[in-house]
Amino acid sequence: MTLAADSLDTFYTHGFDAVIDVRSPAEFAEDRVPGAINLPVLDNDERARVGTIYKQESPFKARKLGAALVFRNAANHIEQRLSHHDGAWRPLVYCWRGGQRSGAFTWMLREIGWRADVVQGGYRTYRRLVTACLYDMPLPHRLVQLGGYTGTAKTALLPRLARRGVQVLDLEGLARHRGSLLGDMPGGQPAQKGFESDLAQALHHLDPARPVVVEAESSKIGQINLPPALWDAMKTAPWVEIAAPLKARARYLAEAYEDILADGERLKAKLAPLRFHRGHALVDAWETLIADGDRLALCRSLAEDHYDPAYRTSMRATAPQVLHREETAALDPASLDDLADRLAERLHTIRI
Repeated sequence: MTLAADSLDTFYTHGFDAVIDVRSPAEFAEDRVPGAINLPVLDNDERARVGTIYKQESPFKARKLGAALVFRNAANHIEQRLSHHDGAWRPLVYCWRGGQRSGAFTWMLREIGWRADVVQGGYRTYRRLVTACLYDMPLPHRLVQLGGYTGTAKTALLPRLARRGVQVLDLEGLARHRGSLLGDMPGGQPAQKGFESDLAQALHHLDPARPVVVEAESSKIGQINLPPALWDAMKTAPWVEIAAPLKARARYLAEAYEDILADGERLKAKLAPLRFHRGHALVDAWETLIADGDRLALCRSLAEDHYDPAYRTSMRATAPQVLHREETAALDPASLDDLADRLAERLHTIRI
């Protein structure tokens, strides 16, 4: 049997015991159906080899080699990764377009006695649905942007608000980036398609009838572009703004960016392009603070002389509707908890 998916909800509520992606590891790494495991029937090199033979020599020769490799790899998965499943196991299988790779593997699973189904159209069906959700249709959710100068702990406030019953969408968490010049995180960012899959799934679990708080961002987080449906909704969303003293923000930044600040040479390289925007004298001063190990003074200057002017320019250009402005004297965990209490109370009463 085949699973015909006409909405993303089909992939989120399919009811199968497992979802198996039989594409190559490289294809799987870029993006996958949520919850899928990778049991490739052709690895990266094998897929490239079969493709080359298909184009340069003979489609028949390529299919013959491909079949041998597919069944050999499938047998290995059955003997190892799948050997513990009983006869009632129900897996859902897909490849790139629901063709030979998933068809062959699903046939083998059924011959054993497992109740395997294949996704009609494969990964391409899933990807078309994600694209339609994020590129072709307006977002049904009502957003509230959480704004404020850099260092006002907006990212740290999101999980606190979620624990208080506020719907939140953590874009920096999904993009695995802190959303600024120094925002790189260990492990790097996902592929654009992978980010969009995670975003579509996160949106699916949010109630469109209730406001969703999202941190104010530009249209790009690191190397990730925000899809049009989301960005259009963010541009017109009202704001709730956080305000904190420069001293508190500098202290918070010094702690939040400790990993970046610890590598002086890497930090200098990241700041070097700002010579064309902020001038050589300021960047030279930053490099002196890096050499002296004065992280607090560096973070204060980065905020005061770089991030804050950029924020003010952006606010003048976009002129968002600010519904509420919440101030905090400090940004330590206890102060953030108190701030989250006050914000949650306000957000629960907001009507947009």
